[in-house]
Amino acid sequence: MRELILVLDFGGQYKELIARTVRGLKVYSEIHPGYMKADKVKELSPIGIILTGGPKSVYLPDAPMCDPEIFRLGIPILGICYGMQLMCHMLGGEVNPCDKSEYGRVSAVLSRESVLFKEITENNTVLMSHSDYVSRLPKGFRGTATTSDCPYAACENPIDRLYGVQFHPEVELTDNGEKIISNFLYSVCKAKGDYNLDDYIDIQVRRIREEVGNQRVLLALSGGVDSSVCASLISKAIPGQLVCIFVDHGFMRQNEGDQIEKLFSKRRLNFIRINAQQRFLNKIKGVTDPERKRKLIGEEFVRVFEEEAKKLGDIRVLAQGTIYPDIIESGGNIGAVIKSHHNVGGLPSNLSFSKVIEPLAGLFKDEVRLLGKKLGLPRALVMRQPFPGPGLAIRIMGEVTHDKLEVLRRADHIMCEEIGRLRNKPHQYFAIYTGANSVGVKGDDRTYDGVIAIRAVTTSDFMTCKYTPLPHRVLEKISTRISNEIQSVSRVVYDITSKPPATVEWE
Repeated sequence: MRELILVLDFGGQYKELIARTVRGLKVYSEIHPGYMKADKVKELSPIGIILTGGPKSVYLPDAPMCDPEIFRLGIPILGICYGMQLMCHMLGGEVNPCDKSEYGRVSAVLSRESVLFKEITENNTVLMSHSDYVSRLPKGFRGTATTSDCPYAACENPIDRLYGVQFHPEVELTDNGEKIISNFLYSVCKAKGDYNLDDYIDIQVRRIREEVGNQRVLLALSGGVDSSVCASLISKAIPGQLVCIFVDHGFMRQNEGDQIEKLFSKRRLNFIRINAQQRFLNKIKGVTDPERKRKLIGEEFVRVFEEEAKKLGDIRVLAQGTIYPDIIESGGNIGAVIKSHHNVGGLPSNLSFSKVIEPLAGLFKDEVRLLGKKLGLPRALVMRQPFPGPGLAIRIMGEVTHDKLEVLRRADHIMCEEIGRLRNKPHQYFAIYTGANSVGVKGDDRTYDGVIAIRAVTTSDFMTCKYTPLPHRVLEKISTRISNEIQSVSRVVYDITSKPPATVEWE
């Protein structure tokens, strides 16, 4: 029987990232609601439990709680952020609002005596995101880390194998975070490490066959990494039953629709391209709210798929390349909505498909790329930088028009050309039409033209990222070309915000 780490969810934005990190360390993980009963936990026989973060305060009446019996099962537990506060609160400690909240990367001093921090330097930088703190520890606990504003940045009761960290070790922005989780898995839970991604392929192939049977499946193929890997996985499970439809909504990058058609029409897939540029532009005419844009585009995608499915013989199963970050940011039962993804929050309630399958919904971007390699997809496709389903429509601030799209396509193409010359490229880079105008000078004349922003980020999980410090010579070249080659642009700015507090996209 495979080893299991149980991740109990209290609405934190990083819950799936915790699970991904555990799986990346070769231990299988599953996410379940935080209120899961202790007897059910015992049935699953996990070797350890991780309590996630969450947006609530543990001392409020409506705060999500866990079954107090789980602390008496003898199973090792690691509480992260809200999870640490919850554990301390339920075991007799005290949690209060912070005098000064901590958000972002902060310096922390870690106790080398704690097994969690074994082989880690004493001074570390960690990601904090909290407005409450543990002011008094429960009986039997000791503090194992501090920051300038948090007296208990970590704590533990090693006798009962209960551990807590106020910071987020699961994100890249915490130094040695993966090592901390590894120490919990291998030094506390005594894991052997018997999980690999091949298991995921086998499990999903079986599930797809069970769910679909001999029915045909319509896949929304965007040409991006997620939908391409999804197509390959479904084709492996049910060869000959998959129809891939690429809807060109008119919000693609320069020449991208033709490139996608050229690439996929050569593969062994039933590939259909639908040109619907004007239809989508009309759908969001006058719309400025980004959430509304996403939902309208998502709904229109489905309507096109429904129409095509009927033409093809009334296909009743819809497949999507939805991955974990899409689901997290679109919110859940107790999670906050960061932004609705067109393939999650945009699905209408009166969907005519009888079933929707999302075989990648348990994976993060780096896992999807690895899965694609295992399925035999070419490196150029697997390593392609992400592109949002709504495309340039959510990289134009405010209303989307044909003219704005043309300006943004040209600016984005220039940026991609220049960064494409670099040996070490960012993981994602693009231009944004800000909707702002700025005073400038061109040919001795005063201008009042548009401002284009450019963004480049470095990440592996796309749940967090750091802005990429591009060389100034590259920034200068991009700025000069955009402002010189696009008459209606007078200024170029560079976004140097990491995630959090920002998201990768602007809308």
